[in-house]
Amino acid sequence: MEFLEPIVNVLWGHATFVILLGAGVLFTVWTRMIQFTAMTHGVQVVRGIYDDPDDPGAISHFQALSAALSATVGLGNIGGVALAIGAGGPGALFWMWIVGVFGMALKTIEITLAMMYRNTDDPENPHGGAMWVVDKVVGGWGGMWRPIARAIGVFFCVTLIISTFTGGNMFQSWNVATLTEEYFQIPRLASGVLMAVIVGLVIIGGIKRIGQVAAKLVPSMCLMYIVAALTILAFNAAEIPSMLVLIIKSAFAPTEAAGAFIGGSVGFAFSQGMRRALFSNEAGQGSAPIAHAAAKTSEPAREGIVGGIGPFVDTLCICTITALVILSTGTWNRDAVGPLESDLTFERDATAEEPTWTVQSSTDVTHLPKSESTRWNLGADIFLIARVHGATQKTHGGNLVKVVGHIIKPPDNHGGDAEVPGVVEWDPLSIDAASWIGTPENIELVSRGVHKSYDGARLTGHAFDRQFPGLGKWLVTFAAWLFAISTIISWSYYGEQGMVYMSGRASVLPYKFIYLAGTVYAAVGIEDTGQMELLIDLGMGAMLWSNIPIVVLLGFLAVRCLSDYQRKLAAGEFPVHRG
Repeated sequence: MEFLEPIVNVLWGHATFVILLGAGVLFTVWTRMIQFTAMTHGVQVVRGIYDDPDDPGAISHFQALSAALSATVGLGNIGGVALAIGAGGPGALFWMWIVGVFGMALKTIEITLAMMYRNTDDPENPHGGAMWVVDKVVGGWGGMWRPIARAIGVFFCVTLIISTFTGGNMFQSWNVATLTEEYFQIPRLASGVLMAVIVGLVIIGGIKRIGQVAAKLVPSMCLMYIVAALTILAFNAAEIPSMLVLIIKSAFAPTEAAGAFIGGSVGFAFSQGMRRALFSNEAGQGSAPIAHAAAKTSEPAREGIVGGIGPFVDTLCICTITALVILSTGTWNRDAVGPLESDLTFERDATAEEPTWTVQSSTDVTHLPKSESTRWNLGADIFLIARVHGATQKTHGGNLVKVVGHIIKPPDNHGGDAEVPGVVEWDPLSIDAASWIGTPENIELVSRGVHKSYDGARLTGHAFDRQFPGLGKWLVTFAAWLFAISTIISWSYYGEQGMVYMSGRASVLPYKFIYLAGTVYAAVGIEDTGQMELLIDLGMGAMLWSNIPIVVLLGFLAVRCLSDYQRKLAAGEFPVHRG
């Protein structure tokens, strides 16, 4: 998947972060801190006191918020946060907070726009999203603008489908399959098939069934996860003040390497925090408005205000709790489990285009730390830390790298006996000139300390296990399954709406079967974290660039609608239907 790297780098250039933060700040100021309205009036709306059964739509405000949250509260909150902290350090969480706060305003605007211009030809099955906004507003200008509007709408739907399959589906399936294999040695294929079957039983029923399932699943799964995480934080309460100081400090100063953490620059923490927060809460991505557009209401601004609650719950609450668990338990910069007992050397590959070193070692499981020997199952990943002399990484700002090894199946002459210690296969170290400053001279180990590799949801599970052995194995795995299933279900609806806009209802059923096939493929076909990060960054980046221009250029319409709604609310013009 190396061909995707240049595309992702363009999608996530400096302009992306400037435009996103700028849009969030713009709408925060323009709406006079609509975030406060979301957390006050929005909560009342979710309680149902303004619900009118005669309003157009298919599901209630609460069900619409649950459906949207079931897409956002997923493995991004368990695995995405872990990726951000593990790569960018504690400072990444600060930038996640920033995205969460300004994302509340951005999401309110894009949902209000979607509600204003949703298609309610069938009141029981409305359609909404950026594609319909452009179609009705720009297309409404007539003449040459109609095909232009159609082209923009189709382009948005294409990016929506890409994001649906990558971040909304494959990232979830991959995380759950690897986590389940790590703890229970269940083949990834089995996890992928089971997940596809469960999701298929729900999505065939359409948005009403999705809303009903989400309304029951989301509150219970969030409560279960939050209670367990808060219990861990209660045991580490003394560490939290220093962790908060570290988060702020690391957001504005480089984080030193320690234990399993190889160091991070301010820019890298900023980039990781922004990307993972956006992946988690989807502010500016244009996905959540599709779910909210199904809400029963005659006031577009009302559902927009409800939607503003999403980033608060997702990023400022659940992501923060996950990050604090990882930080307070010392998981992010954990010590090595013990020393490597075999020799390990680096040999320069003169035939490679980029400076590349192969790892020469006879390491097998018997050479790994004896205290962990019973946990070195086949398929597990390990790493040691090495120093590159003569060059510095642009992203991390240091010269440390991870020397990654994989415990593979025993060779044929062992007869494939699972009881025979597995052989450790080491990845070559390739220094990409575009990502480094200087000319690398040689590589040497910093220490012989062996770290077990925990990526994504596995890192969060390990953090729970460090506090209460076995809790990560059972609770995090169970929560990951619930989070992943709910996210895959809701994102299937997003993609479905894109297909409806592009080619009508006839394409929906074939799309659903292909979507479920993607769930199975991701469980077994994605090899490592790097590939998965490329895919989710591709989908999310493409969708941001197709949606943000629409929101920024047409956002004044939503601001006007919100202002009018707040005036009517202050005047007491909205009847209360249910107390």
